[in-house]
Amino acid sequence: MNIFFGTDGWRAHIDTEINEETVSVVAQAFADFIHRNYKEESPRVALAYDTRKNSQLFATTFAEVLSGNRIQALLADRITPTPVLSYATLHLDCCAGVMITASHNPPSYNGIKFKSRLGGPFNSDDTRKVESYLYTSPVVRSTDHVHKINLIPSYIEHIENRIDFETIRKAGLNLLVDSMGGAGLTLIQEILHAHNCPAQTIYSEASDTFHGRLAEPIEKNLSPLKEALKEGHFALGVATDGDADRVGVCMDTGEWLSAQDTILLLVDYLKRVKQIPGGIVKTSSVSDKVRSAFESPQTPVYEVQVGFKYIADIMTAHPIAFGGEESGGFGYGMHIPERDGIFSSLLLLEMLSASPYHKMSDYLEERRKEMGTICYDRIDMAYAQPDKNELLPWLYKNPPHEIAGFGIRKIMSFLSSRGIVNGLKFVFEGDCRWLLIRSSETEDIIRFYAEGQTGKEVSLLLQYGQNLLFKVSDSIANPVKH
Repeated sequence: MNIFFGTDGWRAHIDTEINEETVSVVAQAFADFIHRNYKEESPRVALAYDTRKNSQLFATTFAEVLSGNRIQALLADRITPTPVLSYATLHLDCCAGVMITASHNPPSYNGIKFKSRLGGPFNSDDTRKVESYLYTSPVVRSTDHVHKINLIPSYIEHIENRIDFETIRKAGLNLLVDSMGGAGLTLIQEILHAHNCPAQTIYSEASDTFHGRLAEPIEKNLSPLKEALKEGHFALGVATDGDADRVGVCMDTGEWLSAQDTILLLVDYLKRVKQIPGGIVKTSSVSDKVRSAFESPQTPVYEVQVGFKYIADIMTAHPIAFGGEESGGFGYGMHIPERDGIFSSLLLLEMLSASPYHKMSDYLEERRKEMGTICYDRIDMAYAQPDKNELLPWLYKNPPHEIAGFGIRKIMSFLSSRGIVNGLKFVFEGDCRWLLIRSSETEDIIRFYAEGQTGKEVSLLLQYGQNLLFKVSDSIANPVKH
């Protein structure tokens, strides 16, 4: 079977694609990668798994193949969030980590994420190397070097010194957590209860179907959290995805707090209140208000391709306070170069607790008086035509001079893992005004993102962006003959 690694490991349909046999093949390739690239006498790899069907089986299988290749496999003894595994990889001095998860994908999927020894995602070069070793060696398995371990206590000990639990305790704010049946389980609640801080969790029981929902913490999937917030007395609500590396936020009113607003509030708290040194990394789809409000010689703002591994590359190369992406993945220089929905949830509670406000809705209203309102939207357009991967490279070579009447100040291009232009960002004259077009590597979808000064302006940019792509398609199909 042809196994294809995307930007963050491998995700595939359970049984038909990802099964014990194909996991063994990937594990053997990973073992070959370890031996050929890390000349260590006794290499160690940390492994963990989420709540999906067969996740524990696949993690055990992977560990036994590593063991068969004389690699020490430190296997989680229970369901464990991805950021906990990432921290363990760094803390336990492992040369790599492996997480069995398909993150926020539907329950019919499972997958494998690779983690670097620094506690962040694998870079593209190392991922390609693992892929190149597939099916090149016979699979070898044993249990001789498999060691069961609880990875969670050391993670909790680590964040004890990075979250201000005393401020949270004094404020006495009640947090509502929606674990969505994923790997977060009751971990946030347990951490807070240990400090005598109130918190409640819904959908805390592990579920391989995520209790009938998609385990992606975006607005359309959070109706249970919204309703529970309206019925109770909570300061805010948070939801973690299938492997708890991403977070979605709802206010005390039950209203969704967009990832864009969440990023702006977190950066504001880290820089203005906590005065954490270092730069900011944002993906190209994140609001430019981050740049206009916080960029300075002491706080450089880096902009990267969509995908947290690109944020992690900057976080490991420069002093960084915060790295964030529009999909709800946030990382912190004082923590690890990795998305962490658990840490982010606790920091959001700390942020509100350190303010004079007791409700997230009141805090947002106050901060917007100074920072303004973000006007942003996104459209995912189904596109199954055979020229999908030709559109953006053509547009990059033949750019327009203006879009929707706005002059283009700068064009930023982004490459896929295969070196093809799959993202173009048009930055227009004026403040916080841009259009981003991205072609998905794994789905028949083209995504359009826009920010402007008004909602009407954003809608106009998105519409013009779609029309532009249709014109490009027509130009490719009917080239002008000279």
